[in-house]
Amino acid sequence: MDRTAQIRQFLAEHIAEPVADEDDIFALGLVNSMFVVQLVAFLEETFDLQIDGDDLVFENFRSVKDIDALVLRLTGP
Repeated sequence: MDRTAQIRQFLAEHIAEPVADEDDIFALGLVNSMFVVQLVAFLEETFDLQIDGDDLVFENFRSVKDIDALVLRLTGP
């Protein structure tokens, strides 16, 4: 399973409705700030990376596209 599919699957397990890759899951009210803790733990474990410091901003977690860009930046191509 590719990276984006893994992210989509995780979100689908925690969000009751499907989202497009560009949908802002916070603006749509589908998740709250506490969800970021779960999401960060999932990303760190699944993709063997560490998210901290300047990377811990909502802009990195608003959509599948944003999350994927963060993972790609932290893991490389």
